[in-house]
Amino acid sequence: MKTALVFPGQGSQAVGMGKALAQAYPEARAVFERVDAALSQNLSRLMFEGPESDLILTANAQPALMAASLAALRALETEAGFDIARDAAFVAGHSLGEYSALCAAGSITLEDTARLLRLRGEAMQKAVPVGEGAMAALLGLDFGAAVAISTQAASDLYLEGAVCQAANDNGGGQVVVSGSKAAVERAMELAKLAGAKRAVLLPVSAPFHCALMKPAAEAMQAALKAVDIRAPKPPLVANVRASAVEDPEAIRAGLVEQVTGTVRWRESVAWMHAQGVTRFIEVGTGKVLAGLVKRIADGATAISVGQPSDVAAFVAATRSRPD
Repeated sequence: MKTALVFPGQGSQAVGMGKALAQAYPEARAVFERVDAALSQNLSRLMFEGPESDLILTANAQPALMAASLAALRALETEAGFDIARDAAFVAGHSLGEYSALCAAGSITLEDTARLLRLRGEAMQKAVPVGEGAMAALLGLDFGAAVAISTQAASDLYLEGAVCQAANDNGGGQVVVSGSKAAVERAMELAKLAGAKRAVLLPVSAPFHCALMKPAAEAMQAALKAVDIRAPKPPLVANVRASAVEDPEAIRAGLVEQVTGTVRWRESVAWMHAQGVTRFIEVGTGKVLAGLVKRIADGATAISVGQPSDVAAFVAATRSRPD
């Protein structure tokens, strides 16, 4: 049985995230302590106690989600004897989760990952003034239809020069579009006309994964030049490639490209499934990715590990499985 570890992206954050892990496992608590020190901020207290209004800020949510994922992984390693290099065929992450995946696979240190995500969040927030951008989920349309709608919305005469792109191909008939607020609203109208089940504006502070994020991509390019990146073990299935990558320079380039590029999640999961992966473990806060995997990879199992009870269930299942 081949296994892939997948790591959640922004939107999965919630007050209390990671607290039970920190209380139950010293190795998990050490992750939060190291991240706090790297950022010179008591991020773990914000995660455990809130307020939510501060936790959802992009610059906090991104390193917080990574810290929760790595804490959950350390608990798996300690309690279940899980060895990511030995027991996983691939790692992948949704948007910022790609950084969590790389840290988990030993490609980037925990401290560098925390600092990169803090910078990434700040750069993304600064790239577009609040209120000028938007993101919306189009439900019930395939990716090709969403791309066509985005192109049309951005090219309508009264929206000349506007940006609208397919930002996340999440699978299961869910595509997120991103760009100028007026163009995204136009895309929602077009989607409904095209037969979409729903078109929903997302509560985000900036339009991620579109051309408007170019300033943030430039900031990440500069920051990543100064960071040591090693070959991940196991390989990373990159957002922008939807296939495995191990070369550090290719990883560096991909992390820059994904700031403005599409998160090809549906293709990434399908590619791993085609390579023989039949078990996906979502490591960290929430269960969003496990739900998406079940809709993409027919016959595969998907579980989420983000609480001590999840770790205990994983240990019990591992011990009961025949050799």
